[in-house]
Amino acid sequence: MKKFCIVFLAVTIIILSGIGLSLPENKTETEYLRIHIRANSNLAVDQTVKYRVKENVVEYLTPFIAECKTKTDAQNMLLSNIDNISKVATNTLKQNGFKYTATASIKREEFPTRTYGTLELEKGFYDALIINLGSGDGDNWWCVVYPPLCFVGEGESLVYRSKILDVINDFFKKEKC
Repeated sequence: MKKFCIVFLAVTIIILSGIGLSLPENKTETEYLRIHIRANSNLAVDQTVKYRVKENVVEYLTPFIAECKTKTDAQNMLLSNIDNISKVATNTLKQNGFKYTATASIKREEFPTRTYGTLELEKGFYDALIINLGSGDGDNWWCVVYPPLCFVGEGESLVYRSKILDVINDFFKKEKC
């Protein structure tokens, strides 16, 4: 009977671990918060400044995003900093000689399927920080604010962990002692 209980417990743990490992890929679109920066036009100068704005906005947001534990935390942080986000983008435009300004808002919009490393976000509606540069009619740049996929440094990668697998590993480490 003791052997049966151990086998049953092991099988249950394995099944739960499998479920835990697959959770990040099964996140619904409502669990992600995206960022979308729209250039004024498709002219080369507008496209170039879009990336400068992106760099400055990401730099500004990184310390705040690092403190966010949930999507709701991230949304609240963005909402409380929305004016500063607009200012960072507008100041970048002005520093680069542009007369138009930037606006920032949080909206729910449709996005196409997008792959970030091994994570694929399906086509669908997502909440997003939308930054329009000037008219916002040009090609755009987008990424994910929460979880912070576009806030990971060069050479780093986002790794999802299973808490259940961590518990199992800890259990077996203790057994060896």
